[in-house]
Amino acid sequence: MRRFFCIWLLTWVGLSTSTLSPDTTQANTPMLLSSQAEISLITCSPTDDAVFTLYGHTALRVHDPVTNIDHVYNYGIFDFDKPNFIYRFAKGETDYILGVNHFRYFLSEYKSRGSEIHEQVLHLLPEEKEALWQALEWNRRPENRVYRYNFFFDNCATRPLAMIENNMAAAITFAPTTSFSTFREVINQCTRDHPWQTFGCDLALGLPTDRLMTQRETFFIPEYLKNAFATAVIVREGKATPLVKQSRQLAKENRTPVTPLFITSPIVCFSLLFVFILGLTYHERRKNRYYRFVDILLFFTAGIAGCILFFLSFISVHPSTFPNISLLWLHPFHLLGVFLFSIKKLKKATYWYHLINFAVIMMMCLGWIFIPQHFNIAFIPLIACLLLRSGGALLRHRNEIG
Repeated sequence: MRRFFCIWLLTWVGLSTSTLSPDTTQANTPMLLSSQAEISLITCSPTDDAVFTLYGHTALRVHDPVTNIDHVYNYGIFDFDKPNFIYRFAKGETDYILGVNHFRYFLSEYKSRGSEIHEQVLHLLPEEKEALWQALEWNRRPENRVYRYNFFFDNCATRPLAMIENNMAAAITFAPTTSFSTFREVINQCTRDHPWQTFGCDLALGLPTDRLMTQRETFFIPEYLKNAFATAVIVREGKATPLVKQSRQLAKENRTPVTPLFITSPIVCFSLLFVFILGLTYHERRKNRYYRFVDILLFFTAGIAGCILFFLSFISVHPSTFPNISLLWLHPFHLLGVFLFSIKKLKKATYWYHLINFAVIMMMCLGWIFIPQHFNIAFIPLIACLLLRSGGALLRHRNEIG
């Protein structure tokens, strides 16, 4: 019995030791980053190279001169050549990945674009740096690096912020702001030198884009996040410490500002279109004729655009495209109108289509000031074109009856 008890005791101690060893080993594992390591928030100013560069960029840098680590963790990588990329982007199912590169290559790329590059060294404890770096390294693995991108709520700027906050022992306190903008106002500020980009965003984005943002929601724009970090503090044991230990300008802006031509802006192009259609409509009245092709082309184009808006509003998972008041004047039912216009025997059905279209657009115009959704000024001549052709068709029908 004594021998059996000794064997049992030794076995129990051995099993207990083996069970506890992972935690003990992990607790005593030396940190891989040295005391000289720094983790920084990198902010690159917007450029005019592409649509996605108009908003700037954010990344995280881990620099340790002792271990020769100098990596940039970039959450803004996507594959444009991926199958069905445009469709998945429109539907809101775009997958981005975390890319890791040596800092000198990242710096060289954004310098060549002409970006102004700022570095904000974070005031983190050694164990916080280690935890953040280990989390980034885990996130870079092929099985972990893909994430579902969302322009407003989960992008290249919000991801680094989440990684920093999730690996700190204390919370970040941001200086309160008193003035807030809407999502649309911020986007339009970024695209102010690209009127067609502004027009497209105003058309595609619906009513949710016109609500005021919270302070944290502004951080989807890299410049807003950088400014918030500059005044943020970390409270440890009742003592407030600035979040940013040191700020550096790594590169100055070196690009020629884009000056959009007013003559090629949406408001000018669509105003000229309205004048052209107005002239044709007047000529119809004078000559007692009907240019059927005008209605077919105009309403066919409006119907196709309406199908895109319908897709964005009811099929895509974008959180800011539904509801969209623009569907009152730009909708897929215009394609039904094209079908009616093309068949001369369907004059009565065509009349009712134009009557409903005219009434809906008129009610929308009369209630414009009460609609909380922002409308681009270039919408006006387009709406006027549809209103003019439907109104002209109603007058022509009345004259035929008379």
